[in-house]
Amino acid sequence: MTEKKERLSFRQAMDYSRRGLAIWWKVKPELLVSAAVRWTADALAPYLPLYFTARLVNAIAGGAGAGEAWSTLGWLLASTAVAATVRAAVKCWDDTMRYSHQFSAWNRIFFDKLLSMDFCDVDDPKNQALFTQIQQARQWNGWGLNKLYSLFSQAVGAAFRILGAIALSVSLFTLPVPAGSPLVWLNSSWCLAGMGALLVGSVLLSGAMSNRANRYWSEYDGAQGNRGFSFFYFIAMSERERGADIRTYAQDKFLEQAGRRDQESEGSFGPCSSVGRAGRGPMGAMSAVSGAVSQAFMGVIYLFAGLKALGGAFGVGSVTQYVGALAGMAEGLTDLLVIVGELRANAEYLKLTYDFLDIPNRMYQGSLTTEKRSDRKYEIEFRDVSFKYPGTDIWALRHVSMKFDVGERLAVVGENGSGKTTFIKLLCRLYDPTEGEILLNGINIRKYRYEDYLALFSVVFQDFKLLSQPLGHNVAAAENYDRQCAEDCLNKAGFGSRLAELPRGLDTCLYREFEDDGVEVSGGEAQKIALARVLYRGAPFIVLDEPTAALDPEAEAEVYTKFNDIVEDKTAIYISHRLSSCRFCDEIAVFDQGQVVQKGVHDALVKTDGKYQALWEAQAQYYQKRAGETEI
Repeated sequence: MTEKKERLSFRQAMDYSRRGLAIWWKVKPELLVSAAVRWTADALAPYLPLYFTARLVNAIAGGAGAGEAWSTLGWLLASTAVAATVRAAVKCWDDTMRYSHQFSAWNRIFFDKLLSMDFCDVDDPKNQALFTQIQQARQWNGWGLNKLYSLFSQAVGAAFRILGAIALSVSLFTLPVPAGSPLVWLNSSWCLAGMGALLVGSVLLSGAMSNRANRYWSEYDGAQGNRGFSFFYFIAMSERERGADIRTYAQDKFLEQAGRRDQESEGSFGPCSSVGRAGRGPMGAMSAVSGAVSQAFMGVIYLFAGLKALGGAFGVGSVTQYVGALAGMAEGLTDLLVIVGELRANAEYLKLTYDFLDIPNRMYQGSLTTEKRSDRKYEIEFRDVSFKYPGTDIWALRHVSMKFDVGERLAVVGENGSGKTTFIKLLCRLYDPTEGEILLNGINIRKYRYEDYLALFSVVFQDFKLLSQPLGHNVAAAENYDRQCAEDCLNKAGFGSRLAELPRGLDTCLYREFEDDGVEVSGGEAQKIALARVLYRGAPFIVLDEPTAALDPEAEAEVYTKFNDIVEDKTAIYISHRLSSCRFCDEIAVFDQGQVVQKGVHDALVKTDGKYQALWEAQAQYYQKRAGETEI
């Protein structure tokens, strides 16, 4: 077995569970209502026909007239029909609610949190690992909020099963055996106390054994096995992006063997895993004991009720009622004990959930509104800015100072890992500097309202994403938008000819996840749509963070040059590996190991000994014609 988790106290488990139910109620209260109604109906429905069955048997066995027997039979059939109808109706309602809303409600809980968190916390590997743990626990055995929802439903059913059983079984203990019967001793308080003790003892023992067996599942960490199963049997085999490699290198055999090894590993679900061995050993034995104790108690109930009926306390038909009711009571009490045990086990996973949901937003939220200047006169200054990512002592940026005004064209160049993208993250305030400050028109950007400051920027990141939604929605990043403006932006971005070919124009869905007639766009076309999105936003600062890295240098330079012509008076920042793409810029900032080591224009930098010249010569050699070689 894996290392055992420290169990939380009963009080902590109840506190965590109450909070979890409050979360479900806030997000989708109908889920709890429908579950409570369904499980209440499921618990009570069997008792009504059970009651009338006992009356019918008593009437027949007691020699009642045909009229009474037929009347009782009618009530039995009517109660059975009503119970079945109600159960079917509420089951349909609850199934509809669960299948339609449970998954989306769970997603909403966490997606709302992810979208409201500071980006630096979303980007933190520790928080990503925590969220992965929560997802894996849910996929492994439904642990967390989903398990709580299930346990709530079961607890409602168990509680009403017990209440219904009490209503139907109380007369078993109150109706006495008539005096003079040799079984009159069944009326003694000692006999009744003994039955009560047997009921409590069997419930406690059966529940304890079931709880202990279930703890093997809660203590077993099946997340690793679940990840392996998901990868080998879903991702690797079904993702089309992997298909070419799998076929080219015959990786299907390798994946099959690796998947088999994963199934045989300690962290899997297979018979060789620790939980598999426990199922053949103590876990299986405890489950067997739990079932045996329950059935033994049922035998005692049959004996007690049968003897009282034989002694004349009630009719023989009532035996069916009492046995069924007490069986329901024992089952309900055992279920409650098991539910309490699972609540304690589940509390450990709820704690993971709350650790994630309680991550605070630490970034200072200013109150100043950015100026909506018609002349777009904005100045941004990095003043001795240094930065290192959380959890590391390595400086991603060190003592960066620069200033640029509206209308300028700034190129940021450097090798991988030199700090270019980190510079953009700080500029857009996805992170705050570790040292130094960033100023907008002389004011620290932390003092501005966060949303207002972000609205100043239109960015195409190097890993930009388009959604499987209509083209117009992708350009506007909104459902309601100016169609003419979206078309103009697509034309300016060079997508006009492709737009004219699309079957539904701006209403054409990209990709085919949701629409059979969706269109697949190439990498170059996707880049043009992303550029159109930048233009549509109309922000005074435009940032292109290597969005054309997949293009060859000439194509990249063409995109940048054309885009530079249409940004008009906006400030544009271009980040690229390839220096030839940025020769048209007003200034070039050369990054190396987190520092700005050179600044200037292309013609001056290329003639000056330094990093820029070294990068230029390293790249230029592949495009220069050498003696005896063909130019490439």
